Amino acid sequence: MKSYRITVNGNVYDVTVEETTGNEAATATHPVSNAGSVEIKSSVPGKIIAVEVSQGQAVKAGDTVVILESMKMEIPVVAPQDGTIASIAVSQGNNVENGAVLATMN
Repeated sequence: MKSYRITVNGNVYDVTVEETTGNEAATATHPVSNAGSVEIKSSVPGKIIAVEVSQGQAVKAGDTVVILESMKMEIPVVAPQDGTIASIAVSQGNNVENGAVLATMN
C-alpha cells in the first residue's frame, strides 16, 4: 500500500492506493459487448422532415441519418459511429418525442 496526500480545490485528502504486481488482469465491472445494435435517438421533440438513409446502408460516424424540425430549426441527427443501418423506426412527417428511437445500426 502507498499513501498519498492530494489537494483538490483547496481540500486536502489522504489516499491509500493498493500496489499490484502487474500480473493481475484487469476485469470489467460490467459485462462489455462489442456486438449488438446502437440506437440512434432524438435529442429533442420534433417532426421528421427527411430520412436520409435506408435499411442496410453503410454509414460513417457523422453521416446524417434523419433531419428533424424543432422550434422552426432543422436539426440533423447523425450516426454516432461507423456501421450499417439495421432498421429505421420513423418516416417523413412523424412527430417524435425527446429520446425516441429513430433508427438502429450495427
